[in-house]
Amino acid sequence: MVVRDPVHGDIELDPAQASLLDRPEVQRLRGVKQLGTAYLVYPGALHTRFDHSLGTCAMAQRIVESLRAQGFAIEAELARAIGIAALLHDATHVPFGHTFEDERRLFPRHDKGSRRTWLLEGGLREALARWGLDGAVCELLGAVPRKTVPPWACQVVSSTLDADLLDYLKRDAYFAGLAPRYDERVFRYFTVHDEQLCVALARHGMERADAYSETVQVLRLRYFLTERVYYHHTKVAAGAMVSKAVELAHRYGQLGERELLALTDAKLFERLRCVPSTRSPDAAIVRLVERLEQRRLLKRGYALSAQVLDLAERARFVAQYHENAAERRRAEEELAQAIGCASSEVVVYCPALTVMKEARALALTASGVSPLERYDRSGEIRALQARYEELWRFYVFVPEEFRARAAQAAQERFGYPSELRERALA
Repeated sequence: MVVRDPVHGDIELDPAQASLLDRPEVQRLRGVKQLGTAYLVYPGALHTRFDHSLGTCAMAQRIVESLRAQGFAIEAELARAIGIAALLHDATHVPFGHTFEDERRLFPRHDKGSRRTWLLEGGLREALARWGLDGAVCELLGAVPRKTVPPWACQVVSSTLDADLLDYLKRDAYFAGLAPRYDERVFRYFTVHDEQLCVALARHGMERADAYSETVQVLRLRYFLTERVYYHHTKVAAGAMVSKAVELAHRYGQLGERELLALTDAKLFERLRCVPSTRSPDAAIVRLVERLEQRRLLKRGYALSAQVLDLAERARFVAQYHENAAERRRAEEELAQAIGCASSEVVVYCPALTVMKEARALALTASGVSPLERYDRSGEIRALQARYEELWRFYVFVPEEFRARAAQAAQERFGYPSELRERALA
């Protein structure tokens, strides 16, 4: 089976991959946007987790092909399992999942917790078993302890510089209408050393400047997209509103992880309109959904950044307002009371500390294996890491008419004046 992809061209799927592609667990991903609420900023960013899953499968197969071309013996069954694991790697994603998991911490990450077990409880594991691949694929996905597959195979699917990253960097840039890309030769630099997937920055004992520069280009693209797309304040505000609506639904004991795992973006919005019941929906939740659908988003009333808060202060804010949901809720309610706004329309946004995990990818150098960040001869990676850490932002989102009041109330509560200028609040 051949599927035409706008990013990678023709993607070839073997019979096992093609049959699994038609599973409902994978088809659901057609209704889950890859970038969540980014379409409200970049109208073309409507690509889905389904598209990304196909692309990740293709990238995993290219990495395997490159390793084979270097002389690594990779059995056909393992290669097939890697491709299928890549195809299924996002099947546990819920609508707007990263917002719930990484920003608001409503649930564990999609690649942790119970979701993989739930996903494999039904017909999906039986479908894998029919192809004799259930054991290997479950190990590759981390659903069961690794016993038979080598570490590098798991790292192709999920690590730092992996098939997942190589698809979404190119795909997200393409659909957001942004120009930067990495060069295809990056696939040639993958190698295996001591059972670990590495980027080969040396050959025959000599350093490879081209491999280093192209690897740095991948990290640059990761930073660029994080700055321009993933952390764009409008996208963040919209995502925070979705999270707030789901959090309000939790107070009725509704919309838990298991239910979300069966929904698409559109079905989530439909479901939110029926909490706690169709006859008596919660007006505050409905109002948030309507704001999102009409793009009447909450605005930044207060903002702090790494320019004002040092690392220790950022860590304190994270402990209080990211890791402690009760404290965050208390802050939202107190701010709402102080400014005369509904508490459902005040959102304290405090993400985890920003870390460029890709800089920890293993590099095979002339002196052995080490993380990229330790090999950083030119200082470019350290500079990118520092800029990445400085992307951290703390926001209070409120309706536009309450912005000025929110700035004053938040300053009194958090102890710092807002970095937003008065002109921005006018």
